[in-house]
Amino acid sequence: MMTALEMWGNLGSFIAALMFAWAMFKQYFPPQLRMHVEAYAQKAVGHVYPYVQIKFPEFTGEWLERGEAYTAIQNYLTRSASARAKRLKAESVKDSMSLVLSMDENEEVIDEFEGVKLWWSSSLIVSQKSPFSWSPSSEDRRFYRLTFHRSHRDLITGSYIKHVLEKGKVVAADNRQRKLFTNNPSSNWSYHKPSKWSHVAFKHPSTFDTLAMEPSKKREIMNDLLKFQRGKEYYERIGKAWKRGYLLYGPPGTGKSTMIAAMANFLNYDVYDVELTTVKDNTELRKLLIDTSEKAIIVIEDIDCSLDLTGQRKTKKQEKDDDGEKADPVKRMAKGGEESKDSKVTLSGLLNFSDGLWSACGCERIIVFTTNFVEKLDPALIRRGRMDKHIEMLYCCFESFKVLARNYLGIESHPLFTSVRQLLEGTEMTPADVAENLMPKSDDEDEEACLEGLIKALEKVKEDARKKSEEEKAAVAEAEATAARAMAQEEGQQTSSAGEQEKGGRGCAEEVKENGVL
Repeated sequence: MMTALEMWGNLGSFIAALMFAWAMFKQYFPPQLRMHVEAYAQKAVGHVYPYVQIKFPEFTGEWLERGEAYTAIQNYLTRSASARAKRLKAESVKDSMSLVLSMDENEEVIDEFEGVKLWWSSSLIVSQKSPFSWSPSSEDRRFYRLTFHRSHRDLITGSYIKHVLEKGKVVAADNRQRKLFTNNPSSNWSYHKPSKWSHVAFKHPSTFDTLAMEPSKKREIMNDLLKFQRGKEYYERIGKAWKRGYLLYGPPGTGKSTMIAAMANFLNYDVYDVELTTVKDNTELRKLLIDTSEKAIIVIEDIDCSLDLTGQRKTKKQEKDDDGEKADPVKRMAKGGEESKDSKVTLSGLLNFSDGLWSACGCERIIVFTTNFVEKLDPALIRRGRMDKHIEMLYCCFESFKVLARNYLGIESHPLFTSVRQLLEGTEMTPADVAENLMPKSDDEDEEACLEGLIKALEKVKEDARKKSEEEKAAVAEAEATAARAMAQEEGQQTSSAGEQEKGGRGCAEEVKENGVL
């Protein structure tokens, strides 16, 4: 009877012989024949091996760009790897605010989805590097391998992979460094620098907690933003592009730009600031829109001052004048230098930008227009569906003042608050002016000195408004008196003219009578 020691010895001899045969096979078999043998061997193993494997390489495509699927899986596995893997790898990923922890090579973690167990492993293929090769093809190849039982093929390939990619994108969005973009002139668009936008890190500190606005109005805006952010399925169900428009209007200094920064920080979105004067025509505007990312706020500030887009459509006289200039070569040459530098963006192009077919190229976008004079804008530009929510930014009220006092002075109440409240009820002062008066100008100024300075400023504004009102009333009264005098003088002239005509008629009658004519 064979002992255990003999059995292990025979097994070792068999494995050694198998390895020797495999080495001979790899070394001396022709590549074409070897490929066929390996293919049939894999098929044979597949009949008895019950598991399916899917490989996700790091680089894909003709230019070997980093695959989006690989990055999404890496982000998805960050939490599982940090909790379960024994060997981790810390990487500084582009546009990420923190280090990304991922599995080290040849490490494996277990995941579970709807009661099904799966295995993720990270692998590395080391290539033969040439010392003179700078091509990316000579770099090492990393990939993730997903292993699962073949009985769950439909669930994994249908639902699980989609779930992994979506969760990975959410993790990347939460960890990314948000950016503030501005559009480059089209003359700077090139093959070597294909991006149409330049950016810096977005670090504006404004939040809804520090925004000077009535609390009820802030809650309304925040609820509207949250409803939009969570409304992907809702927008798909109603057949509408997942975007929303906001119109911020009000006097200068009422916090329109601060509101945009608070919205971006609240939603964790990037901000794209569009400078229309550098956009040549509607086609360039469309290309800029296509080149924006998801989870973004697209802003056009002071649109009432941007190009000739704010009034009504051209009148027939204006169109006739334009046609005359085009037909007259002298006028065209005289204005040619200026026109070549002007933007050709039209109202129609901007309407299509905000609510046309191209506006649906991308998801989860907010478009914001700001203006100081909403009455100047074309109604078609701000109608519902383009600018869905209109937010009026008002002068500072007492509730807004309390927010500013907490921000700038760190106080919730003070005896001088009563005087400030009474003055604010009858005075128009912007939150920017109130904040400037509340800001200490030296280390010697305390909250009481700042509040007293604000009270003096409010009293001055109130007095200036009273004087201006009296001057306007006096001007109106003088205009009315001037009009009344002019009317009386005109009536006197008409009466005098009528009397002279009547006197002339009587003289003619007497002259006829003297000549004996009846």
